[in-house]
Amino acid sequence: MEAEAKYTYVGIAVIVLVAALIAAVVWLNRAGGRQDFKYYTIYFERQPLDGLQIGGDVDMRGIKIGRVEDYDLLAEKVNRVRVTIRTDRRAPVRTNTVAIVVRNFVTGIARITLITPEPPGPPLAEVRDGQPYPLIAEGESSFDAIAGKVGRIGDIAAETLESINLMLTAENRAAVTSSLANVKELTAGLNQRMRDLDKTLVTFNGAATEVGRAGTKFAQVAETTGSQIAPAIKQADQTLRDVSTAAFALEKQTSALASTFADVASSTDEQLTVAVTELRSTIEAMTRLLDQLRDPRAALLGPGKTQRGPGE
Repeated sequence: MEAEAKYTYVGIAVIVLVAALIAAVVWLNRAGGRQDFKYYTIYFERQPLDGLQIGGDVDMRGIKIGRVEDYDLLAEKVNRVRVTIRTDRRAPVRTNTVAIVVRNFVTGIARITLITPEPPGPPLAEVRDGQPYPLIAEGESSFDAIAGKVGRIGDIAAETLESINLMLTAENRAAVTSSLANVKELTAGLNQRMRDLDKTLVTFNGAATEVGRAGTKFAQVAETTGSQIAPAIKQADQTLRDVSTAAFALEKQTSALASTFADVASSTDEQLTVAVTELRSTIEAMTRLLDQLRDPRAALLGPGKTQRGPGE
């Protein structure tokens, strides 16, 4: 009995020692692991987490610095997911560091990438109230931004197509067709008017050429006429002198006849009156002739606009 009791005590002691050894190893592993890593919390609300798994990679500038420890959906905000990550304690996580989700296009597996813009802020160590770990802000993925822009462009294109469809109703199509027909007719009319205008310009150029030629001929005629009028003017001047001499002689003869007629006035009163009247008419005709000869240009070319004609 005593031997069996001893074996029992030895077995219990061995079991206790093994359990203590296991507990010490586990405690040391946990204590050493906590010292080698840092834990952070990320709240994702705008980015989808398709392909993200526990144990997924966490990298910075393409270098793996940690892993995804846990994630859970929040009851107060359905669209928000809390993700806990573990990183190497030497990883430079700053206060302005943001987290984005990047996916492999072939496998679809997602990973979390930490990005720190320039200039970097101080190290992230502050733990906010109600949070177990420091909080890393959610960033915006360039792919998601491009996808969002493409989506907005698609929405705008859809709205544009819908507006075009609304605009292209039967009535609007008929109105557009009528407008196009009117524009076609207007263009044809303008083309015809342009052709008529070209013909008019050609005619006008020909008329201008003819006017130029007529001006040249008129200048030549004027020059020739001037050269021909000069001798005629000289001849008219000589004629004027001769007529003046004849008029003076006629005046003397008229005076003599008047004296003669005065002597025989008693016998030939009626005949003398008629002769004197005819003589006066002759003198008036001679006077008009003298006036015309004093202006030979008017005698040859006719009276000007400011000159009066005979009897005016």
